[in-house]
Amino acid sequence: MISSHLIRRILQQYALPPKGTHGLSHWARVLENGRVLAPRTGAKIEVVELFAVFHDSRRVNEGWDDDHGGRGAELAARLRGAGFHLDDGDFDLLREACREHTRGFTAGDITVQTCWDADRLDLGRVGIATEIQYLCTEPAKESAVIAWAERRARGRTIPPLVKKEWDQPLEER
Repeated sequence: MISSHLIRRILQQYALPPKGTHGLSHWARVLENGRVLAPRTGAKIEVVELFAVFHDSRRVNEGWDDDHGGRGAELAARLRGAGFHLDDGDFDLLREACREHTRGFTAGDITVQTCWDADRLDLGRVGIATEIQYLCTEPAKESAVIAWAERRARGRTIPPLVKKEWDQPLEER
């Protein structure tokens, strides 16, 4: 589980509004997407959860920001050991998932693929429909999973975990 302490550490350096398009509610939906997918794909849940909060954590704008995933991986490296613990192999997976999440890749380690799918299932928040050819795992390609995720993304659902697990206010600003 992602601690409220880790979220506060990430938000201390987050350049955008926490309630914005790539902020807390997006991270939480990606986390929930990952929690749905990981048990079915066999992905390492700790990596999937950390990906959710680091992959967009170093964006400098809400539009195109080509290297934000790499910067998110760098932040994870700086906070490793203080905000969370992963062995070297799992940390390499987290770093890869963050760095490459916008490149459109679909092949790779199942944990990395699950991370990418968890994020891609939330593209509806910016008006982009989920396209099966960009999803990596069979569970993510299921019509019921896509419909559930798109409904939440387009509605900009704020998952309760934002308050319950991260101790952050639920309301949008």
